[in-house]
Amino acid sequence: MRGKLPLLFALLATTACGEDDPLTSLAPNDPSTMTTRTPPAALVSIAVGLGSLSLWPYTGADFSGAAQDPVNLVFTGRADPRAVRSALFALSGDRSAAGLPNVAPFNCTWTDAIGDLQTAWNASSGWVGSAVQLACGSFGPIRIHLRLFQAGAATVGNAHFELLIPGTTDHQVLSWELAEQLVTIDMARSGLLAAAPGSTGVINAAPGFRQIPPVIYNLLPADLKAVIGGPAGTVGSPVDIASDGAATVFHLSGLAPAAGQTEQRFTVTFDQIIPRPFCASGPGDYLQIRGPVDLRKVVQVDGAGGLHSEFEAAGRLQLTPVDPATGAPTGPAYDAEVKDHQVTQFDDQGGQVNGIAMQMELPQDVAGRGRKTVRLTVGPGDVTLYHQAVVCHP
Repeated sequence: MRGKLPLLFALLATTACGEDDPLTSLAPNDPSTMTTRTPPAALVSIAVGLGSLSLWPYTGADFSGAAQDPVNLVFTGRADPRAVRSALFALSGDRSAAGLPNVAPFNCTWTDAIGDLQTAWNASSGWVGSAVQLACGSFGPIRIHLRLFQAGAATVGNAHFELLIPGTTDHQVLSWELAEQLVTIDMARSGLLAAAPGSTGVINAAPGFRQIPPVIYNLLPADLKAVIGGPAGTVGSPVDIASDGAATVFHLSGLAPAAGQTEQRFTVTFDQIIPRPFCASGPGDYLQIRGPVDLRKVVQVDGAGGLHSEFEAAGRLQLTPVDPATGAPTGPAYDAEVKDHQVTQFDDQGGQVNGIAMQMELPQDVAGRGRKTVRLTVGPGDVTLYHQAVVCHP
């Protein structure tokens, strides 16, 4: 499925939410590293309490300024990411009083999310990482995914409604607005708001940001297309993901009881035809990827209220070169090893994230085989590191 590659094998060839790799020009055997305190371009200013906050109104995969998701939520008052987590965790999934049907996916409940690490920037905290990620609903088939970022005394974030693409761990964003509306309903249900939700006004792309590929959109049921405000029937071109360009602002005056530990463990079985994500011989180089990958995430809370999160994924996959038009094999199958490890925390000193993802075609000494490594570290005190290396055997 062009444009959506299995997350663990093709990390940052696309990301879990479908963005292009900002380092697609990276040549084989040529590592690239970014460390910077420089803010991205196109900053905006929003009102925060009696003052204002300068921020980049998007999230990214690194520090290049390549936009990933639009910031569509701002939390002020008693609202660091841990407080937002606790507020949402305290709620049931019954939103019928708000006019939503008490059926999936509208009756989801909140938990910690498995997702790619992202970056954001604001003048109060500099570069920050997504140390707290939440999900309303299971990993698949449909969920609301929310990433939260420290912004001084405030918290900013992005929420999106997304579909798990069958045979991968990738999610395709279907709607920014639907997710923002559900979070708005839930923050009102929390009883913690000092006033009705407000708006930043337009701060990022409108009337849409990013697109849904036709090959995915045309598989959606008619009622799901209607829910996200998309065109009916079959389409022949990408569908814009609608966005009004504004973020909803919440001012929290109270705190919910602190939410505790969560743990999730499951296996995803890959079965998808994709363009070869690195060390490709040309545009017609496609692979059938099959095999299980085990995923596990644990979030713990210490005695001081700090959140500590660890995510691990690992698997051995079978790769078969194929003709993308017919799916027929064009070469012998071989193996690949994939590993992904994230460690994050958020405490009174702020948040920090550390992640490393490795993909290795086996055996390594065969001509044309390659490996890819991606590292991301973001922490207090302007600690920033993004390193990507692709090595292809001659």
